[in-house]
Amino acid sequence: MPLQLYNTRTRRVEPFQPRRDGRVSIYVCGLTPSAQAHLGHARSFLFFDILRRYLTFSGYEVTYVQNVTDIDDRSIAAAHRLGVSWREIVDGYYAEFKRSMQRLGVREPDKEPYATEFIPQIRETIVALIERGYAYVASDGIYYRVGKFERYGALSNRNIAELEAGARIEIDEAKEEPLDFALWKFAKPGEPHWPFEPYGDGRPGWHIECSAMSHALLDPEGTGFDIHGGGADLIFPHHENEIAQSEPLMARPPMANFWLHGGLLLFDNRKMSKSLGNFEPLCDVLDRYDPQAIRLLFLRTGYGKVMNFTDEAMAGAEATLERLRRDYRALHAVAGSANGSVREGGALTARVVAALDDDMNTAAALREVLAAAGNAEAEGAAQRLAELRNALTLLGIEPDERWLAEPEALPLPSDLAAALRREIGEPWLDGIEDARAALERAIAERLAARAGKDWARSDRLRDALLRCGIELQDGKEGSVWSVVR
Repeated sequence: MPLQLYNTRTRRVEPFQPRRDGRVSIYVCGLTPSAQAHLGHARSFLFFDILRRYLTFSGYEVTYVQNVTDIDDRSIAAAHRLGVSWREIVDGYYAEFKRSMQRLGVREPDKEPYATEFIPQIRETIVALIERGYAYVASDGIYYRVGKFERYGALSNRNIAELEAGARIEIDEAKEEPLDFALWKFAKPGEPHWPFEPYGDGRPGWHIECSAMSHALLDPEGTGFDIHGGGADLIFPHHENEIAQSEPLMARPPMANFWLHGGLLLFDNRKMSKSLGNFEPLCDVLDRYDPQAIRLLFLRTGYGKVMNFTDEAMAGAEATLERLRRDYRALHAVAGSANGSVREGGALTARVVAALDDDMNTAAALREVLAAAGNAEAEGAAQRLAELRNALTLLGIEPDERWLAEPEALPLPSDLAAALRREIGEPWLDGIEDARAALERAIAERLAARAGKDWARSDRLRDALLRCGIELQDGKEGSVWSVVR
């Protein structure tokens, strides 16, 4: 069975067939680095990383484009608030995001266009829309005329009359109709701007950049590309507006054959929000949890489904990861002495492929991986190990040196007791000079905190141990520690 994917554009699961034999073109809406990235961003990019890995594994030549919205209202507002340049805001937050993606094992995009690098293409697109009557010049900018595009609302399955009823015009907007949206915002004092003759200096709106960049990088002929992706929160209005901007200028629509969207992420059954106090920067989450365990947790839920993130779920994921590493070490030890040749493909590979062909069912693929890892029989061990290694890499949980090292194989830091006293600062460590005794006491205190559901204290102790070079993995039978460098 060929790869089947749920297509938001048609609202059904369909066989994936690229427009050009052997080649797949993907455009994914990337980060707007006006604030710190969060775990919801990570979930979306992790899925598209796995999809890209699988398409490459399947023999396709993949071109993966992920843009950077490096100019928008929020980054400008943050710069004004902090008294720095908008570029400093963007560069700082984006560098932090890139480090987080590297820790999660997300591969670099083939192309990573910045909106401000494509101002000429954006202006050309706007001019073409004006010439065809899809855009008009107002006193404060250039707007898209939504009423002229008959298919508006098709992607999000919304009725334009209902959208109009719920829309409104902001006081400072001069657009014709409530649904019309900005393509170009004329310059305001203190804001970055670019020339646009004869209309006026300004900066691009949010939606137009993706139409211009995807056309320039993936579809210069105007016949469409294969996959457009992003989070479910982008379906309306962002992706709806991209289609409205792009397809009137194309030689042969649709803009993208497949539209794929990752599901939303909840935290303790609530939408993440700073006002609710459940917002945590992605870099901080990666300090608290093993990045491979985070990926494993996401693999357990279908990419398009709403997912609930909890500390308890992460504890289970880290325990599963530790068991997987332990089983991998055991299988590696057996395979090292097992006889027999290793062939390409095999039973595990076939089962993982079947799971991923079913609309990227990573949960089913992970079950196959866990079952195969738990089989440490000598017969066929070398074959199973080779297939297991490939399957793990395909899912982005790539085995590294930790997978073959026993958790306690590395020596404890000589100054561990002093470091723990400094980082934890609680009296029960006073007088303990032996490194192992101090470690065991700290782990016991953390287990007591977990048993009492004092998650805040448990996290503080876990973080303190990690800063001292000790990583914990929680499981049903307790916590397993390892020395990290």
